[in-house]
Amino acid sequence: MATRIYIVDDHPLVRQGLSQIIDNEADMEICGESEDAQGAIKGVGECIPDAIIVDISLIGNNGLELIKNLKAIHEEIPILVFSMHDESIYAQRALRAGAKAYVMKKESSDKIVEAIRKIVKGEIYVSPNVADQVLHQIVNGPKNASASPVDRLTDRELEVVQLIGRGLSSREIAGSLNLSVKTIESHRAHVKEKLNLRNATELVQFAVQWVDQQVM
Repeated sequence: MATRIYIVDDHPLVRQGLSQIIDNEADMEICGESEDAQGAIKGVGECIPDAIIVDISLIGNNGLELIKNLKAIHEEIPILVFSMHDESIYAQRALRAGAKAYVMKKESSDKIVEAIRKIVKGEIYVSPNVADQVLHQIVNGPKNASASPVDRLTDRELEVVQLIGRGLSSREIAGSLNLSVKTIESHRAHVKEKLNLRNATELVQFAVQWVDQQVM
């Protein structure tokens, strides 16, 4: 019986490319796809796949939050994160959220297939670099494991930074995340404190630079 895969990505071309890769494997098939978190929750519930592929950046929501929500509902279904975002920043966050694999979009198609085969067998798939990071953290502790300032941020705070970097106002971010403006302002204050940013201008500058780095 073929392994059934559900794809969640907000880019149609990415979904099409993944579908072609998976359909080329005799023992795999696509059972559904969606572009956002709301559609994913509904679609996964309808087709109950053997594995789910999720992007970090989604329309109106964050992939990390979607992973947590999917794991709360379908704990038994393994999740593979397929993202353009740097694995050194997001892989451990994805694993903590409940994902079983992290593959960057620049990797070859055989890496995706290999990762799917591993997670459906109950294994974990990450690059050697991420595996080294995890081992380093176990041995030396979290304080010595990371040199990136954004690692001090929670998943939600990092999501707010991304949206600030894309030019959204606090009100627009609140609407996108279904949160109050007061909550977003609180997140902004925490980010400034954790990153030692003096004011809103420095926060916006940092956020824009951060987003630019992620798409390079």
